[in-house]
Amino acid sequence: MAQRVYNFSAGPAALPLPALEEAQKNLLVYPGAGASIMEISHRSKQFAEVLAGAKDNVQKLLNLPENYKVLFIQGGASLQFSMIPMNFLGEGKSADYILTGSWGNKALKEAKKSGTVNVAWNGKEEGFNRLPQQDELKLDPKAAYCHFTSNETIEGVEFFVEPETGDVPLVCDASSDILSRPLPIEKYGLIYAGAQKNIGPSGVALVIIRDDLLARVPEGLPSMLDYKIAADNDSLYNTPPCFAIYMIKLVTQWLLDDIGGLEEVASLNKKKARLLYTMIDGSGGFYRGHAVKEARSVMNVTWRLPSEELEQQFVKEATAAGMHGLKGHRSVGGIRASIYTAMTLEGVE
Repeated sequence: MAQRVYNFSAGPAALPLPALEEAQKNLLVYPGAGASIMEISHRSKQFAEVLAGAKDNVQKLLNLPENYKVLFIQGGASLQFSMIPMNFLGEGKSADYILTGSWGNKALKEAKKSGTVNVAWNGKEEGFNRLPQQDELKLDPKAAYCHFTSNETIEGVEFFVEPETGDVPLVCDASSDILSRPLPIEKYGLIYAGAQKNIGPSGVALVIIRDDLLARVPEGLPSMLDYKIAADNDSLYNTPPCFAIYMIKLVTQWLLDDIGGLEEVASLNKKKARLLYTMIDGSGGFYRGHAVKEARSVMNVTWRLPSEELEQQFVKEATAAGMHGLKGHRSVGGIRASIYTAMTLEGVE
């Protein structure tokens, strides 16, 4: 193909064109380095500036207080499913997990390998089409942490208000809605996100962790799975995914300079989602949204047609029209439009 399509894939997902063009311009020779960003040392002055820039941009966008550290860790969000309980779910402790979809369930399965887990709420019987009310959560006030997934990409449900967990640290998989809107960051003990959905290419996870949680990390963990070692070494304990971090720097710079920060980002994302949901709701029942209205994701719009045959036809015709990645996840079928921040309003229209 000679032209770019409208990429509605859930991940790896669309990246903003200005960030791609900047990377293209500097791909062969990064300014001042005499080599590609993929060729220079991760200990070099040039990459140190890239790493610092990416961290500073995240700090500015989320208005992070000084007691939060920004880390870049390989393995994506899936490694964090294991790393979090390894660091915080020690002997004699338990953790709460709120299950609102497929990714939360995967996180739960990994946590069970490290210790005791309490399922505070499970939406499986209702097809993961809604979120729990606060009074439905069966929380343990002595839990080591409470984990939830802010946006479930497969089922298309999204939290817009954080669960209240009292003194228990709130841990969040925000892979698919990180930096899509402002956050009350002080409510979180740890937020993590695989980059490839909303902020960069695959190969790295963004981890934002509060200092008091770092102080709880036990001795003796494998070095590559120890948050304290990652923080003490400024994400440079080993060779990091330099290009992925570079792209995060470019994407976050675009969010700051071109979009104007997360308030503007959120306004744009809501406008795109509203267009799609209005079309679904106005189809006379031909299109049927999966999630209940109050839980509908702004990032991943999921719906069904009257038959699987029509869904297959829809995907085929959409692809021919230059709209790719609209097929629903293989586990649930249907149609899914992932309209992360980099998806243009034109593409949604």
